[in-house]
Amino acid sequence: MSDEIVRHSGSWMVLWDERILEIMLSDGPVTATDIANRDFIQVGRSNISKRLSKLQSHGLIDAFGNGVYDISYLGKAYLYGGYDAESEERIEFDPDNPDPMLDWVELYLNDRDNSDHFATFLLLLYETWKEGP
Repeated sequence: MSDEIVRHSGSWMVLWDERILEIMLSDGPVTATDIANRDFIQVGRSNISKRLSKLQSHGLIDAFGNGVYDISYLGKAYLYGGYDAESEERIEFDPDNPDPMLDWVELYLNDRDNSDHFATFLLLLYETWKEGP
């Protein structure tokens, strides 16, 4: 059993890419300025803008115009360990793998119209399962 989600980053990715995706997952649509104004983000708006373009070109985020971006289906899949950003392919799940987290990720990925509430539910369910009875 794995105690944490394993993300499969691409060689084109930098540290800030995951932080950007995590912000979008928790906050929804944002601008480069919104992200750059975070206390824990140590790069400027222009660098964030470049990363947003790169993430969009690889399908991990969607652009809505006027500099507004949000995490895409593939971006969510990446954060939950179900997408390999290097090969740009979904992770194949092993039905014999005893880690039920993979089942939850698969369930999450199959629900393309999911809500953030469902993602929160999955994480809480996983944390509860890890702690045991």
